[in-house]
Amino acid sequence: MATSDSAQLPAPPPGADPRPLQLGLRQNAAQFTLLVVVNALVGGMLGQERTVLPLLGEREFGLTAYTAGLTFILVFGLAKAATNYVAGTFSDRYGRKPVLLAGWIVAVPVPLLLIWAPSWGWVILANVLLGVSQGLTWSTTVIMKIDLVGPTRRGLAMGLNEAAGYGAVALTALATGYLAESYGLRPAPFLLGVAFAALGLGLSGVAVKETREHARLEAASHVARADGRHDHLHERLSDREVFVQTSVREPALSSASQAGLVNNLNDGLAWGLFPILFAGAGLSVSRIGVLAALYPAVWGVGQLFTGALSDRWGRKWMIAAGMWLQAIALVVIAVADDFAAWAVAAALLGAGTAMVYPTLLAAIGDVAHPAWRARSVGVYRLWRDGGFAVGALLAGVVADALGVRAAVWTVAALTAASGVIVAVRMYETHHQGPGSVGEGPEV
Repeated sequence: MATSDSAQLPAPPPGADPRPLQLGLRQNAAQFTLLVVVNALVGGMLGQERTVLPLLGEREFGLTAYTAGLTFILVFGLAKAATNYVAGTFSDRYGRKPVLLAGWIVAVPVPLLLIWAPSWGWVILANVLLGVSQGLTWSTTVIMKIDLVGPTRRGLAMGLNEAAGYGAVALTALATGYLAESYGLRPAPFLLGVAFAALGLGLSGVAVKETREHARLEAASHVARADGRHDHLHERLSDREVFVQTSVREPALSSASQAGLVNNLNDGLAWGLFPILFAGAGLSVSRIGVLAALYPAVWGVGQLFTGALSDRWGRKWMIAAGMWLQAIALVVIAVADDFAAWAVAAALLGAGTAMVYPTLLAAIGDVAHPAWRARSVGVYRLWRDGGFAVGALLAGVVADALGVRAAVWTVAALTAASGVIVAVRMYETHHQGPGSVGEGPEV
């Protein structure tokens, strides 16, 4: 009998691959590690913009209105949110690897457009493509890791995935800050993106293997929770039913979706307005790069621990506490006026986000049936990354009307309220006990 962390199919027929499919982190260590590397490259594509692009809009393209300057995040968020939904559906229909490859192909022109853009409109186009690419690549690496590890290590798997992605965001943001300080805002910082796109496309095409059969293996051995919590979430749900359950009807799925949206709403604020706030206080580009990197660095490293802790402690209160910690960090940023205080606040914001990010994905994996889990992840990520667009629009409008600090206060209040919704509405999804989704069946 295999342990609950390992399930496998019967021996293959003669002439087939003699190695049976297995679920588990250890059993799929090579492919899992490769996907971690691929997602780090995905994060690097995003990180090339974190320090430089807000300053580029202000200094090279003369954008003075905050709402106009945040248009690149608005279109990025809309493109990524819509593509997340498509990625989940297409991953179920056509397989994971073709979707991953398509995402990398779309990514190739992004850094070139940013290097050569003669007007802000070209930057907007680059960010539409970046959003599409991120939606396809990041969604697919998430789904593939969930496929491989099985039911008992989802939190750890999502922690490793998001740590790699946002660790790369942080390192790239830091590196581009120093490159911009030494060589100018263009082209040097974006040459990193050229290298990331080439490596990501090459590794995905040559070395990454399809994982859809691992999801089918888990579906074949799937049993319901002992408490009957998910009895209504049967295997055969239409795309519309998956959307409704994940968005509105199912308490845990819908609570996770709204928390994801608000989390990325404040990340959109951090991406678009924090560099402007810090520059207004007289900080150099390299110091702004340090602050832009510190937040995703703590976020990335923290997820190495928080994802695994949610496998032990549960999801609900990790998510609620993380949202409240983010709100506190935003308040500190709103009232502070020097590098040291902002550094502390950035670290707190990263810690709160680390508590939330992998845990929300693990909660979706807990509740969604393996047969429609990829679609549910796509719907969740539709709402979560829609937060970039909502955050860019809301922060820009409030900043133009009342100032940057007022925008930070507004987002802090929304983040605290989101934590309250999780505390009131979400139930604990990581149900421990025989036959539970959280523990999985023995086969």
